[in-house]
Amino acid sequence: MTADTVVALQGVTKRFAAHTAVKQLTLAVPRGSIYGLLGPNGAGKTTTIRMIMNILVPDEGTISLFGTRSDGRALSSRIGYLPEERGLYRKMKVGDLLVFLAETKGMDRQAARREAKRWLEQLGLGAWEQQKLDALSKGMQQKVQFISTVMHGPALVILDEPFASLDPVNTQVMKDTVVTLARAGTTILFSTHIMEHAEKLCDAICIIARGEKVVDGRLADIKRNHGGRHVIVAVERGVEAERVLKDRTLVAKADEYGQYAELELADGAAPHRILEALVRAGAQVTRFEVAEPTLHKIFIDKVGPDAATAPADTGGARG
Repeated sequence: MTADTVVALQGVTKRFAAHTAVKQLTLAVPRGSIYGLLGPNGAGKTTTIRMIMNILVPDEGTISLFGTRSDGRALSSRIGYLPEERGLYRKMKVGDLLVFLAETKGMDRQAARREAKRWLEQLGLGAWEQQKLDALSKGMQQKVQFISTVMHGPALVILDEPFASLDPVNTQVMKDTVVTLARAGTTILFSTHIMEHAEKLCDAICIIARGEKVVDGRLADIKRNHGGRHVIVAVERGVEAERVLKDRTLVAKADEYGQYAELELADGAAPHRILEALVRAGAQVTRFEVAEPTLHKIFIDKVGPDAATAPADTGGARG
């Protein structure tokens, strides 16, 4: 583990009875990065995070935080953790709850009160400071729990499915906040199975499936090195277009998304040959773009369709 690594797992394995939830997982989260732990439901994401936080103990392997073997509980003042299962004291007032939770992280009460007000205003909840939690919507409660995760100024923030239950507007607010924290030097580790979130946010990722790592590294490198060349095309469908897209001398694989298709070129094929073929066939092309593969496509290629039926973790973790 180098000085620039905040979280390091080496050969970590966790079993629940006959089920291996995480198998020989090795990864390193660089300091100051936004690092995505990705995988389908049941892949082992939440189990991995709970081992980092020492809620679960690995059966094999080692976990280091900030260069030491100290566990997540011992370093709680330096870590902010938003679990997948949300839990707040619903009868407490929002401001009082945030101050209470900040004090458990070692913050002075007056400083905690100031930070709570600042964060509530920043996330659009300033008018709710004196309201009880059970008066807030589910999405608003999630924002309060996010504030409790970050307001003590942790060096490492761990977020397990942080955008669940949020509408698009509040999802964007949370994404912007995560980016701001990272730019200020905070290391962010978050899990998700939604590739759009990871592609927009992450510097580096680790994809796991059935408890095992299948991809790990800087997102830009992974996209650059992923096999095949890709074209995004939008075309009015008809016999002419379908004939070209099914020509395996031009297109190795076509993933269709309704409004457009992402094509992987066949060996020896060039992008202009596909465009020429579509035009010659009389197809109406409205978009044609040579592009890197999307993270969604990389995920599907690497994880495989059978990962959707992977057994769920059995230690209280679903991801």
